[in-house]
Amino acid sequence: MTMYAISLGDDGAELRPLEPWQAEEFLAHVDRGREFIGRHNGLPDVITDLASSRAYLQAYADKAAADAGRICGIHWDGRLVGAVILRRMDIGQGTAEAGCWLEPEAAGRGLVTRAARALIDWAVEERGIHRVEWWVSSGNAPSIAVAKRLGMTRDGVLKESYLYRGVRYDEEIWSVLAPAWRAEKGTA
Repeated sequence: MTMYAISLGDDGAELRPLEPWQAEEFLAHVDRGREFIGRHNGLPDVITDLASSRAYLQAYADKAAADAGRICGIHWDGRLVGAVILRRMDIGQGTAEAGCWLEPEAAGRGLVTRAARALIDWAVEERGIHRVEWWVSSGNAPSIAVAKRLGMTRDGVLKESYLYRGVRYDEEIWSVLAPAWRAEKGTA
């Protein structure tokens, strides 16, 4: 039985919380997408075995308990194929940073956009977040496209600020403010 699943459409896609007891499934997911995910995301360098998978999910369980972040799995036809996260969430400041990843066979189906929309909507409407940010390597065109589809605007570029696997990359910051988010929802 799946508790707390949110339908992402009529194609079998759902958004579900990820918890430490799901560490084995999470590790298998990362293993399936390790090379694809690792092109722009350090997750595969962190999740290397069952213990690190459990620790990662426990860190997000701790963030959720502290109201400081969230992780939700994107399931497609019952299988974990990606995730959306609130890496940071500061209720007092009204700010959050969202992020995502997918396995390669799930890409191009709008799953991240739909999942991120649900998570951002929760952050804005339920937790009172005023500003949601999306930090992305300038070379990650698919993630930038998601930010655009979410109605975000590019705030700026941090030149060579992202050191990843020994190479420095430019990092873009995209954001959406709660009033614009609500206005966009009203027209969607």
